[in-house]
Amino acid sequence: MAFKFIAFAACLAAAQAGIIPAAPLAYAAPVSAHLAYAAPVAKVAAPLAYAAPVAKAVVSEEYDPHPQYNYAYDIQDGLTGDSKSQHESRDGDVVQGSYSLIDADGFRRTVDYTADPVHGFNAVVNREPLVQKSVVAKVAAPVAYAAPVAKIAGPLAYAQPAIAKVAYSAPVAQYYH
Repeated sequence: MAFKFIAFAACLAAAQAGIIPAAPLAYAAPVSAHLAYAAPVAKVAAPLAYAAPVAKAVVSEEYDPHPQYNYAYDIQDGLTGDSKSQHESRDGDVVQGSYSLIDADGFRRTVDYTADPVHGFNAVVNREPLVQKSVVAKVAAPVAYAAPVAKIAGPLAYAQPAIAKVAYSAPVAQYYH
């Protein structure tokens, strides 16, 4: 056992002196039961320097001084009930458009907007019910109404159970002579 320790110490000294080339990071196995961890055998080399790219790709994009476009979509899905639309147009730095959708509360929201360098972005929001209130009352009224079979009572009050006193008597013994 002493020979292994001496050999390990010699290798460690040679590696620290730079005589033995070593792996980037290595740990030696325990020499004895008393030594559970050994110091690293070699030092970690510093990272290499990073070289910047030699050439940079230049992308030449054409600049449009007066951009123009028109854009629109309309979705009316009878299966899911999805209903929304948008249209927008641009002429130079002036953008005008509108979009609409159905909110979860049954109203159609319509937003008309404009944007330009002088006034910035401006939007006007309108909300209107999909069905008129008088029609809702007529359609929503039930044709026939059945009373519930059972009514649910309010919460019950809790009372302690009544304790009944029970008298106990031993059975009567009968003796025959």
